[in-house]
Order: sequence, then C-alpha cells, then structure tokens
Amino acid sequence: MENQLAILAESLEKKVQVLEQIQEYNKRQEQIFMEESVDMEKFDASVEEKGRLIEELTRLDSGFEILYAKLAEQLKNNRQKYAVEIKAIQQQIAVITEMSMTIQAQEKRNKSLIEQYFSKERTALRENRKASKAAYDYYKKMNHTEYAPPQFMDSKQ
Repeated sequence: MENQLAILAESLEKKVQVLEQIQEYNKRQEQIFMEESVDMEKFDASVEEKGRLIEELTRLDSGFEILYAKLAEQLKNNRQKYAVEIKAIQQQIAVITEMSMTIQAQEKRNKSLIEQYFSKERTALRENRKASKAAYDYYKKMNHTEYAPPQFMDSKQ
C-alpha cells in the first residue's frame, strides 16, 4: 500500500514538472507574439512540443486515476494510518490545481494575442490587395487596354 501511495505521489510530482514546462512554453509563445516580427516557425515548434507535453500529462492523469481507483477503498478504511501520505498528496493536488488555473489564464492571453496578430495580418493583406488592384486598374487605363475602337462606322455625313 505504501509503495502504491509513493507511486501516486511520484506521478503527481511528474505532473507538476510537466505543468511547469507547459507554463514555460506559454511564456515563449507570448514572447513570440509580443515581438515586432512574429516567427511562425518558432511558434509552430512550441505548439508541437506543448502538444507532446499535453499527451504526457494525459497519460499521467489516466495512470493516476487508475491507481487511485484501486486504492480508494483501502484509503477510506485506513485514513488514520496513511494520514501523512494523504495530506502530501492533497497538497500536491492543490499545487497542480493552482498551476492549471495559471496555465488557463496564460492560454487565454495567448489566444487573444494570436487573434490580434491574425486580425492585423488579414487587414494588411486586404490593404495589399486593394493597392494591387488600384495599380492594375491604373495600368490598364494608361495603356488603353480597356479602350475598344468603334466597331461600326456611320457613313452618312
């Protein structure tokens, strides 16, 4: 039983480490979009790495849940005996919950930054299209490419 509790605690420690890494990737993403010129390759690389970390987090969660489900009944019946271990696990879970909330706030800020970036890029693209169309229309008018000579001639003069 103590070994299994130690495994639960170790799983939670690993989860804290993964959450810390995710927080670092969120900070990097925020920095990427705060810069004057956004490096999309850096952003893509950080998204891929963060995806790998999220998969690891999911794996850790499912392992924790499976093991906890096996131990839950024994822990309820022997609460006094394992009070120290239970308290340590509860503290780790509180830390994880706080970290998760911080990550959610970071994600929300990053989403806003990304939306602003793409909105700005769409506006710039729209302006470039307008400028290109205006230049092309000017070119056509100056070269008389739209000019069509009379097709019929009135011979009654």
